[in-house]
Amino acid sequence: MASKCLEFHVKRCEAELVVPTKPTPNELKYLSDIDDQDFLRFQVHFIWYYRNSPSPLMEGKDPVKVIREALGKALVFYYPLAGRLVEGYNRKLIVDCNGKGVLFIEADADISLHQLGDRIQPPCPFIDQVLYDVLGSDGIIDCPLLLIQVTRLTCGGFILALRINHTTCDAFGVFQFMNTLAEIAKGAQQPSIPPVWERELLFARNPPRVTCIHYEYQQQQPLSIGQPNLDKTSSDIQCSFFFGPKQIRAIQKHLSSHLVSYSRYELLTAFSWRCQTLALELDPEDVVRVSIMVSARGKKYHGLHFPQGYYGNMFSFPAAVSKAGVLCEKPLAYAVDFMAIQGRPPYNAVRGNLIVSDTKNVHLDNVNFGWGLPLYGGLAKTFNGGSIHAKYRKNGEDGILVLMSLPFLAMKRFQEEVAKVIGEDKPIIKILSTL
Repeated sequence: MASKCLEFHVKRCEAELVVPTKPTPNELKYLSDIDDQDFLRFQVHFIWYYRNSPSPLMEGKDPVKVIREALGKALVFYYPLAGRLVEGYNRKLIVDCNGKGVLFIEADADISLHQLGDRIQPPCPFIDQVLYDVLGSDGIIDCPLLLIQVTRLTCGGFILALRINHTTCDAFGVFQFMNTLAEIAKGAQQPSIPPVWERELLFARNPPRVTCIHYEYQQQQPLSIGQPNLDKTSSDIQCSFFFGPKQIRAIQKHLSSHLVSYSRYELLTAFSWRCQTLALELDPEDVVRVSIMVSARGKKYHGLHFPQGYYGNMFSFPAAVSKAGVLCEKPLAYAVDFMAIQGRPPYNAVRGNLIVSDTKNVHLDNVNFGWGLPLYGGLAKTFNGGSIHAKYRKNGEDGILVLMSLPFLAMKRFQEEVAKVIGEDKPIIKILSTL
């Protein structure tokens, strides 16, 4: 069941370009060989909701003006984000650090945080209102890399929504930039963690040397999409599912006693993978897989050491693969076991594949501009074929929010499969959002 529609109006000022407040290097900077892969050439949306609880430093100040001023100062340190992407030889992405700036929108909405209620639970059904899609700004080449809208609310709180070109940053890179923005808004002269480019750390060797088989880049056999139940002609919708301690315990009851070593992330990923496969009603012989984004931050790989301030994309996606029929027929324990022991099958955005990103430990909810911590801070929605895990507090209870993207009929079946295990009669879909 979707949340009831809530109408409100947003009055926006014309979008402006914010440039660094001081001169910055005019140079070309190459993205890494991870950054510029085709599957990362899209825009990612984030959102933060703040109460009217200013610190003594911010008492009587306008959050829009504070953040707008801090943005120009932050771009002095993150000056590549004020540039534009160009393509070099063989479509290699390069940042032209020309200081053209990022887009900023000042806005006011005739609604309060209290009226929004649980609609702040992502996926955000009103993202187009709090993050206006400036005409011609959402491309990859020669477009602003960053768009920010700050919307004042009638209660004195505000919403900050952000759209960023994924090739330039991963979720942690976004947090690092936003934390710098917040520090400068509160008076800091420079970031506590200076940004580091050094994308050459993730350049392929010359000539490239492949030391192991990377199945994730091999082509995949197409699924049997001729079945009407796959709902292949409909647009995907996005929904989120809350899993608190009660729901986690209900899922655990479906596992055999020998499974003693697994995280909540592994449990919910395996559970979502199996429910999605059941919901899509694929041919039993179709091969499905779950790909898990694994960050390299804080780790050393073959002598590589990434500096603390590195804000580029730093992940790989090991995966598990199974025939759809086997995954559906076996108990949940099979999915958990199988996911843990399999290798690295193909990465493909094919219907039936599940790509999971865990943002619970990215600290996106720790961005404080001087008005306290946000009610929610993180991704505003997931992406086609993707699932996002995020921290979320609901009715005073901490839990995990799982965002899914599926065709409408498949989403209904996904909900039913989840309800069977959780044992809840009420629909657990809180938000529906058409992509």
